[in-house]
Parts: sequence; C-alpha cells; structure tokens
Amino acid sequence: MTKLKKFASLMALGACFVTTQGYAAGGGGSHMKPAGIDPDNVASLQRGARNFMNYCSGCHSAQYVRYNTIGKTLNLSEEQLMDNLMFNADKTFETIQTAMPAADGARWYGKTPPDLSLMARARGADYVYNFLKGFYVSEASPTGVDNLVLAGTSMPHVLWELQGYQAVNFDKHENEDGSVTTTFEGFEQLSAGSMDAEEYDDFVRDTVNFLAYIAEPIRSERRKLGVWVIMFLIFFFILSTQLKKQIWKDV
Repeated sequence: MTKLKKFASLMALGACFVTTQGYAAGGGGSHMKPAGIDPDNVASLQRGARNFMNYCSGCHSAQYVRYNTIGKTLNLSEEQLMDNLMFNADKTFETIQTAMPAADGARWYGKTPPDLSLMARARGADYVYNFLKGFYVSEASPTGVDNLVLAGTSMPHVLWELQGYQAVNFDKHENEDGSVTTTFEGFEQLSAGSMDAEEYDDFVRDTVNFLAYIAEPIRSERRKLGVWVIMFLIFFFILSTQLKKQIWKDV
C-alpha cells in the first residue's frame, strides 16, 4: 500500500471518530433499544433539563456541570436559569446539587443515589434510556417495582405517574443439559399514566439527551474543532506532497 493510500485510510478513520455520536450502550441484552438522542438539538436539551430538575435532582446531583454552562449551551438567560432550573442554588456558577442529604438517601434506599454527571458516558445513553423505561411491578421488591436493565435496583419508579405501571413477560424453557433459559418477551401495561407510550418515549429521550450533554458539555465544540483539524491535515498533506515533488523533480 502506498503512503498516499495509508494516509487516506487514516483520514477516513479519523473522520469516523469525529462524526460518530459516541454514546454506546453500557449493558443489557437483546431487549436494549437505541435511545436515538441528538445532543445538538437545543429544544430537546431544554426539555431534558426541565425533566431532570423536576424529577431527578431531588435525589441525584450533577456536580460536574455548572448552571451557567448549561445556560450558555441551551440559550437560556440568567433570569431563565434562576426561574426555571435553579431550585436549590443562588448563583449561576454553582453546580447542580441534590436536595437530599446523602445520609438520608443511604438510609432510605440502602445506598446514596449516585451523581449523574457522567452516567451517560459510564453506562451509555442506551442503557439509561432503557433503564428509565424498564420498571415493572414486582412483589418481591421493597419498592414494589424492579427493573429489566438493572435487576434488584433500589430506585423506586419515580416516573410512574407519567408512564403508569407495567408487568414484564418472561419465557422460561429448559435446555437439554437441564439448565433454564429465561427470555424477555415484552411488557404488559397494567395501569395508564398521564402520558401515552409515545409521549413517555419522548420524555425519556429528552431526559437522556440532557444527561448525555452534561456528561460532555464541550462535545459540539470538540466535534467542530476535529473537523477543522482533519481538513488542515488533508490540506497540509497535499501541500507537502506537491512541495516534495517540486523540490525533487530534478533528482
């Protein structure tokens, strides 16, 4: 392979890294569905920020992102931040802190609810999306619900008023070696919530989109810079190749 072909291959590989979204699922099986998020959709991020502050920040912090950073990306003024998002903070340079004392969270749920700043990067957006949609009624759970993605979770279904309650259907069959294989067959709606299935999907998707954004607030700027870097390298390669030909043409 010539040097030109090798360089072209490297450029193509680099372009793939620049344009790939980069929020792969962190776990789960064949039932995992793609979140389909778009961290460049400002309207979705605004709705996700609203959802997070209203339904998540009571128990979960996001201590690695500041309100003024969110306001800049989401096109929100300082007044809009303070009126709509800053429920337990006074200054826009503060980070998102939970209203729940850590000791109380550990006592009530068995462990302190985790900070969500990097959750979408640690587990993947698909994982978080399916987790928020994966609660089902379980009499064996102290909270009355379990989760398809994270079995035995101590988190209650805080979005039950929106989604309603659902049961899960498993298919169990015995293998030739005597072991039992359990297969997820789907959910069955037991009671309706205030949202239908499509509305709840949009609600969760916006929330996960916001979580993916706060996990890497500079993502959009990094991608734009990466494109310019690739373009510069291609231009510099062409320029240097032509310069080499010009210098060595008489040799």
